[in-house]
Amino acid sequence: MFTNNRSDNSLIMFINGAGVVAAYGMLGLSLYMSPDVPLSTKGFWGIGIMMLTLSLINFVKYRFDDRLSEDRLHRLEEARTEKLLAEYAGDKPL
Repeated sequence: MFTNNRSDNSLIMFINGAGVVAAYGMLGLSLYMSPDVPLSTKGFWGIGIMMLTLSLINFVKYRFDDRLSEDRLHRLEEARTEKLLAEYAGDKPL
């Protein structure tokens, strides 16, 4: 009934995590090395990037939770339908 996608998912998550770390590293390096931007502006940009990251994490989490909730309700409805069909079929002689 359940397939084993854990190894595929962990590899994809590792690659995506490495990409995020590399992007943050390059962004931080570019902010650090830019000579024409004052420190207060760099800090403001950094705060904005961190807030965007937190918002994206929350967005993905709530979408995932919503999908799990819908899946759980769907499975409950399926089980209820199967129970009703089994009760109906069990009452009739062959």
